[in-house]
Amino acid sequence: MAKVLVVDDALFMRKMLSDILKKEGFEVVGEADNGKDAVEKYKELKPDLVTMDIVMPRMEEIDGIAAVREIVKIDSQAKIIMVSAMGQHALVVEAIQAGAKDFIVKPFQPSRVVEAIRRVLGE
Repeated sequence: MAKVLVVDDALFMRKMLSDILKKEGFEVVGEADNGKDAVEKYKELKPDLVTMDIVMPRMEEIDGIAAVREIVKIDSQAKIIMVSAMGQHALVVEAIQAGAKDFIVKPFQPSRVVEAIRRVLGE
């Protein structure tokens, strides 16, 4: 089953997403709470897919969108799904333009999370 890296600054959001993924048989190979760690863990873990929070504290100036750009530089085939709150349409568009493949909206609907992941993975 696909290996997933979960990135969100909120621990409870990472836990929620990880629980949904594990129930569906995905392997959560790592978690990161900021963009800089996300890029480093992507290099190290080589996941099949990344869920990336759009808005995270600008630690070291790497937010979710900047992290997408960095990961796509490393791997042009990277499969990244953005995680956004309602009302972040402009940021979602920017993230898609940066290389993200899809997005899911908080609060999560497990069926939508799984549907987006399966579609991006081509399952």
